[in-house]
Amino acid sequence: MTFLPEDGERGVPPAIALYSILGFWLFYAILVSLRAAVMGFEAQDALAARRMVVTVIGVVATWVLYLALRRFDHKPLSVRIVAAFSLAAPFALAMAAANFYIFNVYDPVGLFPDSDPAKYEKAGYALMSIVEDAISRYFFLAAWAGLYLAISYASEAHRVERRAARLERAAQQAELRSLRYQVNPHFLFNTLNSLSSLVMKDRRDEAEQMILSLSNFYRTSLTGDPLEDVPLEEEVHLQKLYLDIEAVRFPDRLITRIDVPPSLLHACVPGLILQPLVENAIKYGVSRTSASVTITIAAREQDGMLRLTVTDDGDKPPSASDGGNGIGLANVRDRLAARFGDEGRIYYGPREGGGFAVELALPIIRRGC
Repeated sequence: MTFLPEDGERGVPPAIALYSILGFWLFYAILVSLRAAVMGFEAQDALAARRMVVTVIGVVATWVLYLALRRFDHKPLSVRIVAAFSLAAPFALAMAAANFYIFNVYDPVGLFPDSDPAKYEKAGYALMSIVEDAISRYFFLAAWAGLYLAISYASEAHRVERRAARLERAAQQAELRSLRYQVNPHFLFNTLNSLSSLVMKDRRDEAEQMILSLSNFYRTSLTGDPLEDVPLEEEVHLQKLYLDIEAVRFPDRLITRIDVPPSLLHACVPGLILQPLVENAIKYGVSRTSASVTITIAAREQDGMLRLTVTDDGDKPPSASDGGNGIGLANVRDRLAARFGDEGRIYYGPREGGGFAVELALPIIRRGC
């Protein structure tokens, strides 16, 4: 599995490791000091000074243990567990030896005036004391090693989650790009068909005007990032450019009405989200009849959602037999789902008074576009 730097650092970061080590040894120093106070040992100041030395040695030894464990961060979890609990043993033995020297070799009489110096000279006394102390210190270091493994595992889990989230975002962006770029060839195909019909009918002036309008449309629509939203005002302006193109083809039959309140002009919407809806209104509402047809683009705010509608009053709305090529409404539905999840919805169907209506429901976003 390949991780990138943005997925986070592998293993336990040094700062977290240092804080955990200091916390463990602070707990040790407090616990041992309380024990000495309860037992009423003499020379508490001298004991405290030597205890601080042992604590510093313990912090350094545990830090070296941490550096050793970091070498196993790329290994399987089972190997890391064996390494953690195996390496704790020699470090515990070294710390026990240092503790024995500080409290039993370096001026022990100064700490315990009533102790018998002869006991320090007994055969095997030093080794036995060090081994006994090493066992207790081993469990102390093993506890820290267990904490290290837990933090390391949690860090690895977070890295996997971040990588999964990054890949999910990348997949979503790729889907959005694909769906967004799907709109332009579909629109161009329909427009070129209209242009072809004008040329075949020798309507040169209208064809030239359509070419200029088409150029203006693409100049405007292709400048934006397909992953970024655009203000509703800009989206409506693009649809006006498209309707200007179709007005050349249907000069006496196409009527356009825009009903967008000023408060919603700067709301953010996916770029060209209305394009397939307007195309469908032209294809099924205008081109099928000889009567004039009004296409209305409207927006309103309802229950915290932005409602965008494209309606026509044509007398031959699409029916179940009009399957089309599956790009129009399906593209809009998929784009809303990819961008907004369950919050993006599309509703469509014949109108009671005649014609066809499509309504989009999406969250209102007023910044970021």
